[in-house]
Amino acid sequence: MSPESEVDLPGEALLPGALPEALRAELVAFRRDLHMHPELGNQEFRTTAAIKERLEKAGLAPRVLPAGTGLICDIGVGGGESPGGAGGPGILALRADIDALPIPDTKSDCPYRSTVPDRAHACGHDVHTTVVLGAGLVLAELHRQGLLHRPVRMIFQPAEEVLPGGAAEAIEAGALEGVRRILAVHCDPRVDAGRIGLREGPITSACDRLEIALDGPGGHTARPHLTTDLVTAAARVVADVPALVSRRIDSRSGLAVTWGRIESGHAPNVIPQHAELAGTVRCLDLDAWRQAPDIVVAAIDEIANLYRAKSEITYVRGVPPVVNHPDATELLREAMTARRGVESIEGTEQSLGGEDFSWYLERVPGAMARLGVRPPGERTVRDLHQGDFDVDEHAITVGVELFTAAALLDALG
Repeated sequence: MSPESEVDLPGEALLPGALPEALRAELVAFRRDLHMHPELGNQEFRTTAAIKERLEKAGLAPRVLPAGTGLICDIGVGGGESPGGAGGPGILALRADIDALPIPDTKSDCPYRSTVPDRAHACGHDVHTTVVLGAGLVLAELHRQGLLHRPVRMIFQPAEEVLPGGAAEAIEAGALEGVRRILAVHCDPRVDAGRIGLREGPITSACDRLEIALDGPGGHTARPHLTTDLVTAAARVVADVPALVSRRIDSRSGLAVTWGRIESGHAPNVIPQHAELAGTVRCLDLDAWRQAPDIVVAAIDEIANLYRAKSEITYVRGVPPVVNHPDATELLREAMTARRGVESIEGTEQSLGGEDFSWYLERVPGAMARLGVRPPGERTVRDLHQGDFDVDEHAITVGVELFTAAALLDALG
């Protein structure tokens, strides 16, 4: 790194690792290429190849995960040549998720909009990937200069959007072997680019998937008393189960059942024999999340039985809450303060969104920061999981410099 790539660190000498302009421009182009070619969970072959090629160009040795998507790459383990196996003790891991969503990109005048029908990087995973890649490239250069004193691992994880998430595959492949701490960022369209949001403790919720099939004798709408009246039964499950669940657990847990799909019937004068419902179960509290399946299933059965409907329930365990460790949160705070001052940090609330980064935190301490991506001064929020989602690309520079500072400061701890 050149002298102009250094910033003042209060109480220390100079903290290297600011993002050079040439690399900044390259990373913006890399992110736009990913944005134009989104891939769904466990299908991220092109994305994986692009990351691998750039890391190898930097002299690193990435290891693709067994299923062929996602990869792990170490810096400063075994002289920087390790493919990311066991690794040495004391590794700081930086995690990115690489998959996209099955929704259309609706940005009308964007030169880098998705070229794949009904696929879009509408959650910012292209930014997360680019940030970790950029941080790795900067840290690899610092390692060559003898300025990186503790090893760093990059984890590019597939299938975050596919419950229960691709984190399990990465962990099984050795992503956390030798890791003492792990960090991540997630794009936040409510926070201005140039800033991050931090919270100690829970920052996301648990999220599970719920699918229900209701069955019973159908018939003519003139004689509902001779049927199970499945449409009414399904409607009562939709309306009554969330209310019933809320009365069976401490309301402070934030346990919520929300429906996303209901299907039944084909004709206005025919009571159908089958109905299907699907939704999510979200929870702010870890203990309540562990109780959720029994509580939710019992509530569904009670309502279905009341209307004489046979219920078949598929409860898919998703992810627990992301719970930020105090020390890791403080490391992110110190890193952002060193780069951009304490005024660039704001508090953030716990959201009801789910994130499989939580599975890493079940095993090692870590923290996730909310990375501001809203253009400063813009009033319109392009929310996550919407087809018009986009970011202020200055966030890439902020994320890279946050992670490089965290890696350098981690070595001092």
